[in-house]
Amino acid sequence: MLVLVAPGQGAQTPGFLTPWLELPGAADRIAGWSEAIGLDLAHYGTKADADEIRDTAVAQPLLVAAGLLSAAALDASPDVVAGHSVGEITAATLAGVIEDEAALRFVRTRGLGMAEAAAITETGMAALLGGDPEVTVPHLEKLGLTPANVNGGGQIVAAGTAAQIAALVDDMPEGVRRVVPLKVAGAFHTRHMAPAVDRLREAAASLKVTDPKVTYVSNADGKTVATGDEVISRLVGQVANPVRWDLCMETFKALGVTAVVEAAPGGTLVGLAKRALPGVKTLALKTPDDLDAARALISEHAGA
Repeated sequence: MLVLVAPGQGAQTPGFLTPWLELPGAADRIAGWSEAIGLDLAHYGTKADADEIRDTAVAQPLLVAAGLLSAAALDASPDVVAGHSVGEITAATLAGVIEDEAALRFVRTRGLGMAEAAAITETGMAALLGGDPEVTVPHLEKLGLTPANVNGGGQIVAAGTAAQIAALVDDMPEGVRRVVPLKVAGAFHTRHMAPAVDRLREAAASLKVTDPKVTYVSNADGKTVATGDEVISRLVGQVANPVRWDLCMETFKALGVTAVVEAAPGGTLVGLAKRALPGVKTLALKTPDDLDAARALISEHAGA
């Protein structure tokens, strides 16, 4: 059984889209999406520097475009799909819930809305290295922080105001070796993103939605979702609620997943899977050179 996963914000690196644009038809697809959303995806994916693509309003549509482009080149039919944070929009599209261009319009609204929400209050995020989640989470809540990403393997990302992040650095939970502030624009997946939820809900009302054609796992709670309306409802609420990737991986295990392929720019989620899902085959689509190996893996594991 094969699961195709899509990474979230932070997976992008300067120039990562360049080799994908060399595939037949890829440049035309990116040009069409760029025109539809008023953002030059080709420029940001090939020529922009790290600071430019760190911008939430740029990074999010860029990641969804790359994920869809790489999945189309793979031309596979996974048994299960899931996405981390903004990667859930990629996953919903791969499941057939919304169409490609609608997904790019939707994620453009998401990125702009979250960027605007982040500008209201000085907020941020920080990764905690080490520690036990049962000890770490209550400690974060005591400091007023949200465990915004619970990624499995003890990896937790906290989010809150700049003052709360600073307090965490000085008052680490027992067992945590280090707190690393992340270079992001705000406290994503927390109450600070509430204004973006309202904006995204309005955009969702105009989407043409169908039910998932494959098993769709939601990162809100790791549960499978059977209707398109529920998928979209979760995509809207997700921006202000934690990502529970740990629960997604528990569901993969329960479903009997035997292989994980990560859409471009792959690497992050495969790394988590290697630690949490021993014995499961993994492959990340970093460049088109990875496509043949991914197809071979798929031929062995899809539809088991």
